[in-house]
Amino acid sequence: MRQRGIHVYDCMTATQVEAFFHRLSVANPAPESTLFFYSPYTLLVAVVLSARATDRSVNQATRRLFAVANTPASMLALGESNLKTYIRAIGLFQSKAKYIIAISRFLIESFNSIVPSERALLEKLPGIGRKSANVVLNLAFWQPVIAVDTHVFRICNRSGLARGGTPLEVERKLTDSVPEEYRLHAHHWLVMHGRSVCQARHAHCVKCLVCDLCLFS
Repeated sequence: MRQRGIHVYDCMTATQVEAFFHRLSVANPAPESTLFFYSPYTLLVAVVLSARATDRSVNQATRRLFAVANTPASMLALGESNLKTYIRAIGLFQSKAKYIIAISRFLIESFNSIVPSERALLEKLPGIGRKSANVVLNLAFWQPVIAVDTHVFRICNRSGLARGGTPLEVERKLTDSVPEEYRLHAHHWLVMHGRSVCQARHAHCVKCLVCDLCLFS
C-alpha cells in the first residue's frame, strides 16, 4: 500500500464525493442494517446493546429477548434482573440493562410508549447520544441523517471524504458534502466499507472501489 503525506485540510472535491458514493451505491443499491429489529423500540434496544459489541452477538440475544419483551411495558414487566439473563453474553450487559429499563420507563412516562422521531427528544432518553439517535432516525424513520461511528469517523478522516477532529464535525461536513440522493444510505455504505475494506488495522486498497479517489493511498 502506498501512503503519502496527508494534511488535515486535504479533502475530496464535490465531484470526487459524488463519484465515491455513486460507486458504493452501484455496488450495493439497497444496503440494510445487520442489526435485527422490527419496530422503532426494538431498534432502540438493539442500538443500546450494540455499543462495543458485534451486531452478531446482539442479534443472538435480541432474537430471544424480543420474543418475550418487545415493547416498553413488556420490558418493564420483564425487569432488569431477568433482562440481564438474555443479554449476559454482551459486553457491559449490566449497565446496558439499566439503560434499557430506564429508557422503557421514560418512554412510558413521557412519550406514551412511542419512540420519538426527533433527535432532540431521542437524546433525552437515558444513555442515548447523538450517534445512537441518528441511527434510530435513519433506520426507523427513514430520515437522511448520518450517524458517525468509529468506522465512519476513520474512513472520512483517512480518505479525505470529510475530515474533522470530532464525530460532530465529521457529521456536519458529510451533511454538507454528500449529495442528497445518497444521504439516506451514506452511513450504511461507509460502515460496510469500513468493516470489509477500509479496516482500522489495514486498508485493503487493492480491492477498494474508490481507491483512486482516496487521499490516503
